[in-house]
Amino acid sequence: MPETSATAPTREARPSLELLDHLIQEVENVFHGKREVVRLALASLLARGHVLFEDVPGVGKTTLSHALAKALGLDFRRIQFTADLLPSDVLGVSVYNPQTTTFETRPGPIFANVVLADEINRAPPRTQSGLLEAMQEGSVTIDDRTYELPKPFLVMATQNPLEHHGTYPLPESQLDRFLMRITVGYPDDEAERRIITESASFEPVIDRMRTVLQPTQVIQLQERIEEVEVDPAILDYLMAIVAATRATPRLRMGVSPRGSIALFRAARAFALTNGRTYLVPDDVRDLVVPCLAHRILPAGASGTTLDVHEEAADILLGLLEEVEAPV
Repeated sequence: MPETSATAPTREARPSLELLDHLIQEVENVFHGKREVVRLALASLLARGHVLFEDVPGVGKTTLSHALAKALGLDFRRIQFTADLLPSDVLGVSVYNPQTTTFETRPGPIFANVVLADEINRAPPRTQSGLLEAMQEGSVTIDDRTYELPKPFLVMATQNPLEHHGTYPLPESQLDRFLMRITVGYPDDEAERRIITESASFEPVIDRMRTVLQPTQVIQLQERIEEVEVDPAILDYLMAIVAATRATPRLRMGVSPRGSIALFRAARAFALTNGRTYLVPDDVRDLVVPCLAHRILPAGASGTTLDVHEEAADILLGLLEEVEAPV
């Protein structure tokens, strides 16, 4: 099996939170005009979670994934999901070697630090389940042998919410495995002008990026989440938001305890990306839609996935207006 690109952190000096801001700036050199999206993706990695990008093709999801991996000094793999993709194509397979008369394990592309699962809803449910189980467990089982995945480990999956022919939508129980569900959106005029101008260059913009952090430093930053101070009033605020989703008649399914934990961890990681070691109400408020909109189900929901998600986001924003934030 391949060796992981990161080992347990040593006693070297812990990375400064200022490096996170430098990293975000470096990613913005190739992924223009979406600083908040970069910050959310980075917070997902620090919280040891995974991201689902639901957006139309061509808005830079692949560029963001590759750029983030390059700036973090992490291995990157891209998997194009198709209707004939098998779980072994993602996880790996045992192959008989006639020369040694033994079975050898050939690891799949999931054995990388950052994995882009492109158009995940095009793969059959069995393949989706294999990927999502690996995301949850942080390991892969091949022929009764379990192999640990590299650390840090981040899956960034994409799906087109407007195209449903030949797709297998993820059920709510599997959507819940993603820490955040993010929409990138179109760039503004200035950002798009830079994108068009840079497209004329023969040198890929990714190749011009520099590495800001090392894998061991990423692991150390992940551990610092536990040190982010949380005032009891802010925790009460988070719990009140979750309770409101369970009480409102506008929702058929509110946020589960797993969702509460996800919001809590993501908010603490988001605080680190903002250069703070303490939580403020805005950290929770800004993460409510990315962390919770895909974990709830509006009453009488119907239509496309995008319609349901937008309705869930509107309901959450309405609940945020009703729940009083601590001063």
